[in-house]
Amino acid sequence: MAILAIDAGTTGVTVQVVSTKGKVLARSYREFLQYFPEPGLVEHEPEEIWQATLAAASEAISQTTESLVAIGITNQRETVVLWDSKNLRSPRKAIVWQDRRTADLVAKLKAQGLEDQIQNISGLKLDPYFSSSKLLWLSQNEKTIWGDVVSGQVKIGTVDSYLVARMTSGLSHITDASNASRTQLMDIRTGNWSKELLEIFHVPVSALPSIVPSYGLLATTDPASFLNLELPITGIAGDQQAALFGQTAFEVGESKCTYGTGAFMLTNTGSKVVQSRNNLLTTIAWQEPNGDITYALEGSVFIAGAAVQWLRDGLGVIESANEIEELALQVPDSGGVVFVPALTGLGAPHWNPDAKGTILGITRGTTKHHLARATLDAIAFQVRDLVTAISADTNVEPKGLRVDGGAARNNLLMQLQANCLGVPVIRGKDLESTALGAAFLAGIGVGVWSTKEELRNVFELERTFNPEPFDEQIFASWSEAVKLSSNWK
Repeated sequence: MAILAIDAGTTGVTVQVVSTKGKVLARSYREFLQYFPEPGLVEHEPEEIWQATLAAASEAISQTTESLVAIGITNQRETVVLWDSKNLRSPRKAIVWQDRRTADLVAKLKAQGLEDQIQNISGLKLDPYFSSSKLLWLSQNEKTIWGDVVSGQVKIGTVDSYLVARMTSGLSHITDASNASRTQLMDIRTGNWSKELLEIFHVPVSALPSIVPSYGLLATTDPASFLNLELPITGIAGDQQAALFGQTAFEVGESKCTYGTGAFMLTNTGSKVVQSRNNLLTTIAWQEPNGDITYALEGSVFIAGAAVQWLRDGLGVIESANEIEELALQVPDSGGVVFVPALTGLGAPHWNPDAKGTILGITRGTTKHHLARATLDAIAFQVRDLVTAISADTNVEPKGLRVDGGAARNNLLMQLQANCLGVPVIRGKDLESTALGAAFLAGIGVGVWSTKEELRNVFELERTFNPEPFDEQIFASWSEAVKLSSNWK
């Protein structure tokens, strides 16, 4: 027996077949196009996401003889998709979470004094990042399409909703609580769509999907639409929440950080809604079939692995990203060099879009080895800033940090992270925790595993990095450099 885990990301779809012992039996990936109609605008063609899903799923299934018992779905979260309720065709391209076309709209809402109300209900900062302002923009700028939304002809949702609709021939229009919490239209305390937020953003509730738990019997595929398979869909979660679940971070205070282009950190806050005082986001991690909600605090770093890419592509210091660890190991420390990689501004907890990348402490003795080490320091220190903010919000000191993502393969970075946090860094064998989380949710949903505790035995630990002595002066210099980068004109 095995589970089909579909991970519909921002640039492509990964499909894994995961055994009941948590082993990845097969994997396939299909990329889809990114559309940039104007500067700041980012779109996807929903049909291309669907075809990528079919192709990747078909290939992954063909690589194993294990019988499938359920499907789990995880996805890019805030992206808005529209589709016709009858023929399932999309009247326009999806507006991607990265899209910034609603910046002026958001500024107007802030000027109206709505920011605190919106954040109190949704847990999210008022920002173009989320689905809400994208829908408001559609209502104001694409009247014909929006008329069809209001009449019920066109449905709206996030990528999970769209995939479920396609897989069920339009019979199911659902989203799970974790994805719903990223639209900025949900009251995270009740777990329902918020009447107040729907009015602010002019969204008819009739066009929205029903909110369902993150696991359980959620829908069933139609063989005519999905590879001749009739399978229950028993797990759905947004990508970062799925990664938290895949890391088995089930206890209050347990955290995970995904190191990719940026770094995304989530901390389990249990049944408590923690309203951040330190510029973090409050979100739903998952919802149980009985309605119980587990919450999380989330912080995002814009530039993590992308700093290494900049050393490669921008400066030519390295030829491949894998070289940075060996380069940085040639020196005991950065030699006083401090790098603030604010190449696209600073994310949480600073939220300064105008900050500039800054390198300080350079001397005649500075080498590329010191710059490489300073880059790894910078990634670790940005995550420490998130941990500090989360601890201040929760009054809970971290017990450890579970890690995944491509950059988590860097042993030196993981050791530096443990050192500056003063807690163990825990790395599993499977660094694609997002797809694994979707499989875990689906497996519980279909009864492969009876409790979340069982999953701790399924999760495979690869290595724990225990903290070593750390010179706090290095971090103090980093903090000063952040201030300079924030004020640089």
